[in-house]
Amino acid sequence: MNKDIRTNVIINGNCIEEMNALPANSVDMIFADPPYNLQLGGDLIRPDNTKVDGVDEDWDRFSSLKSYDDFTREWLKAAHRVLKDTGSIWVIGSYHNIFRVGYILQDLGFWILNDIIWNKTNPMPNFRGTRFTNAHETILWCSKSEKSKYTFNYEAMKSLNEGLQMRSDWHIPLCTGGERLKGDDGKKLHPTQKPEALLYRVLVSSTNAGDVVLDPFFGTGTTGAVAKKLGRKYIGIEQNTDYIEGAQARLDAIEENAGMDFVNITEKRQLPRVPFGSVVERGLLSPGTELYDSKGNVSALVRADGSLKHENATGSIHQIGAAVQGLSACNGWTFWYYKENNKLVCIDELRKQVRDEIYGAA
Repeated sequence: MNKDIRTNVIINGNCIEEMNALPANSVDMIFADPPYNLQLGGDLIRPDNTKVDGVDEDWDRFSSLKSYDDFTREWLKAAHRVLKDTGSIWVIGSYHNIFRVGYILQDLGFWILNDIIWNKTNPMPNFRGTRFTNAHETILWCSKSEKSKYTFNYEAMKSLNEGLQMRSDWHIPLCTGGERLKGDDGKKLHPTQKPEALLYRVLVSSTNAGDVVLDPFFGTGTTGAVAKKLGRKYIGIEQNTDYIEGAQARLDAIEENAGMDFVNITEKRQLPRVPFGSVVERGLLSPGTELYDSKGNVSALVRADGSLKHENATGSIHQIGAAVQGLSACNGWTFWYYKENNKLVCIDELRKQVRDEIYGAA
């Protein structure tokens, strides 16, 4: 529980000072979109001589690389202190800064789990024609330490990707159209507003309902907006009052999610363990029942003690499943099938039935 921490708030202030004022080990995840230190040399002009509305705000200006590194080290130290031992941090950047950020992350003890490539499906062209079009950004996903037991909702990511393992290259368009917040002058309120689809994937992958998500560079509140929709709690830290006003209006317009059933994620590895012997002793499969692989090419017999027999070998559903494939490991629950009405049915359905009987429906 996070009894000593206020949530679902935007704090107006310096991110380092405000993070240091939060209780240690109090947030479950951090998403950080820090200044990129773009150091653009002059205006960027399109071929038609119009000016590109780039990033020229004061918050992205640093006097030197050392100044930027010092700032990065200080805010990451504060983030490390406030992050739970079971938490993780995501930091997004471009080629201008992400390599310096990664170096400092490792120096401070964070453990890099993945570098995610966000491929922008609608990137801004390179108008001068002197370089490749900069079509991606990099997100570093890190646990607090090498031994941290962090959250990763593998099955949820697989489900989002139509049953396939989610890869580390994500194809998501830039934030445009109605999602883009505008100021009173009709221009974009924030130059680097991130798309909600990007934060949706980040939060679903590494948080659970009720978790506290901190964004120390809150901007126009994309992290908070997605957190609210997914039943997570958020803390935003932002210095710019115009951004805060826009973010708060955005958050106020979002209705609370209807119920935890829709935002809770239960990973298979989090469910109570059910031994295969429970299936046998309940009579759902009888000793002597023949099990098959999904194509019906390989078979094994169920023994009274919950083991399987294949030719001269006996062992668990996992051991025999691995042996018949010539592999070192196998998930027997998803490998073996039994016949019912001349159709092959995965034995994992029987595990679910036993689990529901013992623990109630998940």
